[in-house]
Amino acid sequence: MEATDRSNQRLALADIAADSSGVKWIASGDVDTRELAHSLKELGARFITITAYELPAHQGFCLEYLWDLNGQLIGFTVLPHEATVMSIFDICEAADWIEREVHEEFALDFAGRTYEPLLLREGDRPGVNLHEVAP
Repeated sequence: MEATDRSNQRLALADIAADSSGVKWIASGDVDTRELAHSLKELGARFITITAYELPAHQGFCLEYLWDLNGQLIGFTVLPHEATVMSIFDICEAADWIEREVHEEFALDFAGRTYEPLLLREGDRPGVNLHEVAP
């Protein structure tokens, strides 16, 4: 069985629903982020970005991965249970910069990679978005 056939089968088993803007969201649930990234890449999808935001009431973070497959936007959501998420940088080099930005802004670590100094403001530490701003 070819890799593309296996990827199609994995994605065919996933629960996929389109939102009002036409993005098809894969209900990732317990799906491995790296496996899903491999599957999308094998299908010829192009990584676009990761959007990160903090959930209300300090309930953690949400990461939304967005890919393009022949003009169709495909997304999946990851709700990390801890401050560590598996990196997809080695699968898709385009994820490098955004993983580094998410790391710096939200202090989320992407396992399987190292970070070069890239601080947004000199003297800042990871989690710059989480710092309290003095009045």
